Amino acid sequence: MKKMKVLSLLLVAVMLVLAACGGGGNKSSNESGGSANSGTEAENSGSNNGGSANNGSSEQPADEPEPIDLGGRTIRVAAWWDPKPAGNTVDEQARLDKIAELEQKFNFTFEWINIPFEEYMDKLTTSTLAGEPFADIAIMEVKRAIPVVKQGLVLPLSEFTAATDDINNEQRLMRKLTPIGGVEYAFGEPGVSIVGMYYNRDLVKRLGVKDPQELYNAGEWNWEAFLQLAKDATRDTDNDGTLDTFGYAGWAADAARHFGAANGALFVNEDLTLGMTDPKMIEALEFVNRLYNVENVVKVKTGNKMDWNETNTFKDGDVLMSINYDWNMGDLTFEVGVVPNPAGPQSDGKTTYANTAQNAWFILKGVKDPQIVYSIFEKSFDFESTAEYLGQDWLESRFKTQEDIDMALQHINGTGRLSLEEGIPDFPFYAILDEIIMQNQSVSATIEKYRPDAEAALEKVR
Repeated sequence: MKKMKVLSLLLVAVMLVLAACGGGGNKSSNESGGSANSGTEAENSGSNNGGSANNGSSEQPADEPEPIDLGGRTIRVAAWWDPKPAGNTVDEQARLDKIAELEQKFNFTFEWINIPFEEYMDKLTTSTLAGEPFADIAIMEVKRAIPVVKQGLVLPLSEFTAATDDINNEQRLMRKLTPIGGVEYAFGEPGVSIVGMYYNRDLVKRLGVKDPQELYNAGEWNWEAFLQLAKDATRDTDNDGTLDTFGYAGWAADAARHFGAANGALFVNEDLTLGMTDPKMIEALEFVNRLYNVENVVKVKTGNKMDWNETNTFKDGDVLMSINYDWNMGDLTFEVGVVPNPAGPQSDGKTTYANTAQNAWFILKGVKDPQIVYSIFEKSFDFESTAEYLGQDWLESRFKTQEDIDMALQHINGTGRLSLEEGIPDFPFYAILDEIIMQNQSVSATIEKYRPDAEAALEKVR
């Protein structure tokens, strides 16, 4: 069994002493370039703060640090679900045991806060603006954190992580996530997110069409191969004049994002510059328009191509393929397979989807002793895992074959680029898609029509 690295408790204590001596609870979130307009570096996998993670302190740890007593403090962790581990798996129970160990050792208590999604961002914003953040650690969708970053309400990683933290080294326990405006704020535990082209393997066999995994393994999985397969699967099987099986189903807005990413383009780039005018995005939108309005291969159950509920149409069992999500594949009546979204003509060979809903943890401005808070949270993930590979229990609940699991882990997980347009107030994303998909208007003309509005929206958050 592969096991997570167990860090020394002595190291924890040393780091906590440094954090307690260094303070940092009242530092401005604009320090180290913390505002959204500070820097335009593209997404990177490592720290863009170099060795400044411990704020340049030259203080050395004592040889024998004194035990840390947090005096019964409560460390609050907030989400729009219950963030406390449920204890339903061996690993969840192991984390609960680790949490209990840390609570006793450092004399504190975790409080797990569950706030409804529709109330969450308002409560986060108003409480932090008032100087009394509702939580020490709060999760947000990264795209929706942009206005919060603009207001200076979250701390950059450089203000609360130390050089010795796992996040600044192996990132086995906690990893850095996509920078916002070139600055790193977001962090999260390693996990799996399988966003790709799911397909009905039972329907592949019944119709006698090509298996997408075979096409992918042969290096032939691209837009034209996908479209041809969708055409082959769209049939009137009983000759009654009505189609019985379909090549594709899904929310058109998602298709636009994902086919764009698979062609090397986004509506909004990670550095908050406009991406929708890129010829690669124009090409992707023209392909999506062709898919929905020309080829007659899409099942639209609701009658509205822009209805989010079309994400579920694939579950009917009469659709071959759908760009979809691992979280939506738990109640199927057929065997499902998965491949990356097909590569566009301008694909870089690395990006396969737009990460539209990346969640991340943040530490809010005004949190007392944020270095200590972060350290304890990170160490709560420092336990021995029984999993043989990342996300084992979850993936085995979704897929029946090792081939699908290998495909998910080796070729899909971690291949997304962050999609930000929904987090930009007044960005005309849905207006654009309505004209292209619902009204079948010219892609180029529509993009140019809405370009000034898009630029103005971005200017407000830079």
